[in-house]
Amino acid sequence: MPGMMRALRSQSAGMLLAAALVVGFVLEQVLTHSGFPGLLTLSAADVRLGRLWQPLTYSVLERDPVGVLFGALVAWSMGRVLELTWGGRRVMAFALTVTAAAGVLTVLASFAWGGLLLARYGGGTVLTSSLWLAYGWSWGRRQTNFWGLPVTGNVLAGIGLLFLGLNALQAWSLVPVFPHLLAAALTYAYTRFGSPLGWWDRLRAWRLQRQLRARSGHLKVVDGQRGGGRGSDRFLH
Repeated sequence: MPGMMRALRSQSAGMLLAAALVVGFVLEQVLTHSGFPGLLTLSAADVRLGRLWQPLTYSVLERDPVGVLFGALVAWSMGRVLELTWGGRRVMAFALTVTAAAGVLTVLASFAWGGLLLARYGGGTVLTSSLWLAYGWSWGRRQTNFWGLPVTGNVLAGIGLLFLGLNALQAWSLVPVFPHLLAAALTYAYTRFGSPLGWWDRLRAWRLQRQLRARSGHLKVVDGQRGGGRGSDRFLH
């Protein structure tokens, strides 16, 4: 077991996410052919009936073989590049948290939009599109490439959004891409404003600075010569 854990830590986050997509696809197929279809994919109706694990388990599930292969390639390539600047743990936490949060928000939105109750989602494309957009927006105006074509990071992110728009146009509905759109919004907020943990740390630092300034306002300088016993020494009280 320790050797297995060391081997897992030695792998890149992109490789682990790609492997998770493949394993998730195989597991979903096994469950489907064993008489448990849709047990791990996300259905707002199922979650509201008690299958509370689905916003987590759907995150690495993709039901289309082509989608699995393409998603694994995106997760491996773009996750690996993000890891160089973010670190492996941050990439893993970002990808899984954003995908799960989009699932939770989709379930909550179903209380206001009944059409979402009819949909069932595999979150593999939600995860990989989030990595795609995070890579593009974090790269910004710097040059990268898209299938050998030189583009900026912002243009690459725009291509990812175009894919989502085309999928919505094909279905003539936002329902099939609703978690993707939520994940895109969360990804944009993350790359532009940082993680909630970062916000919390900045808030704590700001409160600490205020407390220190408030305390320093009560301090006063006492001249040692007035007491007649300490020369020119000065003390803060």
